[in-house]
Amino acid sequence: MPDTDAPRVRFAPSPTGHLHVGGARTALFNWLFARRHGGTFILRIEDTDRERSSDAMTRAILSGLEWLELDLDEGPFHQADGLERHRRDVERVLEAGAAYRCFCEPPAEGRSEHAVGGCSGGCRDLDPSGAARRAEEGEEHAVRFRVPAGETSWEDAVHGETSFPNDSLEDFVLLRRDGTPVYNMAVVSDDIDMRVTHVIRGDDHLSNTPKQILLYGALGADLPTLAHVPMILGPDGKRLSKRHGATSVEAYREEGILPEAMVNFLALLGWSPGDDREVMTREELVEAFSLGRILRKSGVFDPDKLRWLNGQHMSEAAPERLAELVRPRLVARGVPEAALDAGRDRLLSVLEAVRDRARTLGELARQAAPFFAPEVEYEEEAVARFWKDPEAAAERLEALGALFEGIEEGAFEPGPLEEALRGLAEERGEGAGKLIHPLRVALMGVGVSPGIFTVLSLMGRGRTLERIGRAVEHLRAGAPAE
Repeated sequence: MPDTDAPRVRFAPSPTGHLHVGGARTALFNWLFARRHGGTFILRIEDTDRERSSDAMTRAILSGLEWLELDLDEGPFHQADGLERHRRDVERVLEAGAAYRCFCEPPAEGRSEHAVGGCSGGCRDLDPSGAARRAEEGEEHAVRFRVPAGETSWEDAVHGETSFPNDSLEDFVLLRRDGTPVYNMAVVSDDIDMRVTHVIRGDDHLSNTPKQILLYGALGADLPTLAHVPMILGPDGKRLSKRHGATSVEAYREEGILPEAMVNFLALLGWSPGDDREVMTREELVEAFSLGRILRKSGVFDPDKLRWLNGQHMSEAAPERLAELVRPRLVARGVPEAALDAGRDRLLSVLEAVRDRARTLGELARQAAPFFAPEVEYEEEAVARFWKDPEAAAERLEALGALFEGIEEGAFEPGPLEEALRGLAEERGEGAGKLIHPLRVALMGVGVSPGIFTVLSLMGRGRTLERIGRAVEHLRAGAPAE
């Protein structure tokens, strides 16, 4: 067993798509394990499938890891760069008598050369020296592993004792007729070369594991600790896929998920800290992480829980950081940059007021935008509920406008504003809500917001009077909701 004092782990994605949730979770588990034990986290891009690999996807994977703040210790390395070493290792397996040259014709169209079926032409029994001469003379051939009888077993760090009957493997290809190594050969060669001590990956790789164990033995290398993590399921109990919605981490970044919330959420998909904690910092995750607490049961991807966790982390984030993150989203909603530049302290106050009601940066921007936008749009549902009698709503707003006209800017604070508004309601012989609800729609365009007196204070006297005036005009003109 390799020395576990300083483990070396790797994340080895194929650059054929963005960094999706499953891959991100695998990367995170490897990173947490390395950080917990003072080890090394390696990134290896498995790009031997040249037709499907792309530099753009490699950049996307790196961007996703950078956003999640999973810093690399080594890499990125490219599997394709190890081609000559892969071939040399195939020769070593041949020399050890654990493989043979197969001169059979390629399989029928639609079947890969390393599909289950093995060699049907008796190549397994060819004299090795004769087969080597045929190869030297240029006769095309593949190289197949000579699978022994019996079974292949190992102690998996997640699943415990695991075994496969060897007759289910048959003689699998190591080197194709064109001289390129197959996946299992390249992976084992790379992991040995990089001195990987722990292989932590999804259990969709379980079927590859016995082949790789046999290759480790043939190459005389120590077997790393193997840990196969259960798949992530969608809310419907089926394997997570595109049909469940956005599954790349970049998509959640665009939605407004914080990286620390995504890391927290991914860590809990198939792992437990051993107590009831759900909201955890990166440091707490590192301190608590162990392979022994990876669950055998598949984790279920619950978007609502992700957004809840994000809301928890947003509530703990520094206001200055939230302001920096939400600023471009406010500009995209039509807020002038000059308005944000001129009112930075006000922006921090607005975010402090609304962030407990938001679960993503997108929602935060949506709730903060009315405080800065030149105009506010009226939500149809709010209009239908609180402005259903346009004349009555306009009359109440006019009364509020007259009230606020008489309040100096310096007194435009929650306490005095509440006292004045409730006094007006009492004079009119109606509940304060009859004034508050139409006012909220006039100021914010929606039916739900932070407390109205906080809203008034943050809006300021001038903007409040302007919004009330525009709302009255809108109501009196009988205009439809925007």
